[in-house]
Amino acid sequence: MIVRNKKHTLKMLFTWRGSVLKKIYPRLIILFAFSLAVYFFHDYYPHVFIPLNIAAFTLLGISLAIFLGFCNSAAYDRYWEGRKLWGSLMIHSRSLTYQILNYIEEKDGFTKEEKKVGVNLIIAFCYALKNQLRKEEDSSVLKRYMSPEVYNRIKSNRFIPSAILHELTNWINLQHKAGRIDTITQARIDQNINELSSILAGCERIVHTGIPFAYFVLLDRTVYIYCFILPFGLIETINWAMPLFVTFVGYSFIALDAIVAEIAEPFGTEENDLALTQICQNIEHSLAEIADLPLPDISSPNDKFVIQ
Repeated sequence: MIVRNKKHTLKMLFTWRGSVLKKIYPRLIILFAFSLAVYFFHDYYPHVFIPLNIAAFTLLGISLAIFLGFCNSAAYDRYWEGRKLWGSLMIHSRSLTYQILNYIEEKDGFTKEEKKVGVNLIIAFCYALKNQLRKEEDSSVLKRYMSPEVYNRIKSNRFIPSAILHELTNWINLQHKAGRIDTITQARIDQNINELSSILAGCERIVHTGIPFAYFVLLDRTVYIYCFILPFGLIETINWAMPLFVTFVGYSFIALDAIVAEIAEPFGTEENDLALTQICQNIEHSLAEIADLPLPDISSPNDKFVIQ
C-alpha cells in the first residue's frame, strides 16, 4: 500500500511505483499511434476525410465523466469498508486479549501461560482471514500459533477463520465451565468474538459480491470508443497537436478506469490494495507485547506501507 508523502509534491509528477501508468502505457501508445495515423491520413487525403462535430464529444465526455465518477465512488466504498473492517480487527483483537489476560482467573493449576492459548488463536485468526481473502495457503503462522491437535482438526476446513473462532469460543466456554470466569464476563468476551465474526462476514461480503460485471463492460466500451473516435473530432481544431491531446485525454479516462478496477478489489496484492500482511504483523506484534509472547521476527512484506 502506497502512502503519499506530502513533503515531496513535485515528486508525484514522476512517480512510477503505485501508478497505473505502467499498466496502461501500451494502450496509450496504441492510441497515440492511431491518432498520428488519423493526422497523416487527414493531411494526405483531406477530401476523403470526414471530420466530426466537436460538440458531440463534449456531451459524450460529460456523460462519461459522470459514469466514471459513479463507478469510482462504488469502488472506493468497497475499499473504504475493507479499511474500516481491518481497523476494527485491530481494535477487537486487542480488547479480546485484554479480557483474556485480565478477566480469566488463575486458579486450580491454570496459569498465565495457559491464557496465551486464547491469544494465539486470535493471532491465528487474523492470518487465516488474510489467507482466505487472498486465496493463499501459507500455514506456517497457523502452525506456530495453534497446537498440532487443533491445526489438524481445522486444516481441511473450507473456512478456516470461522473454524478458529469456533475453537476460541469453545476455549472460552471451557474456562466458564471451570469457574474461571463468570457468566457476565463470558458475555462480554463473547461480544468481541461476535465482532470478529462480523468482520469476517463483512470481508467475505466484499470478496463475493463485487460491482456488477455489466458496469465494467459498459465502462470499458464507452471509454475506448470515445478515445478512438476523439481524433476525428479534434483534427480540424488543433491539427498537429491532436495526437498529444488525445493521448492525454485518453490517459485521464483509461487511468481512472484502471484505478476503479484495482480498488474495487481491496484485498489483493497490488500496490494500491490494503496492506493485509503488514496489518497482520502489526496485530501479531502488538498482542505479543501485551501477552508477553516471544516477539515475532517481522519480515518485509511486499504489501507493506510505503511512503512515496
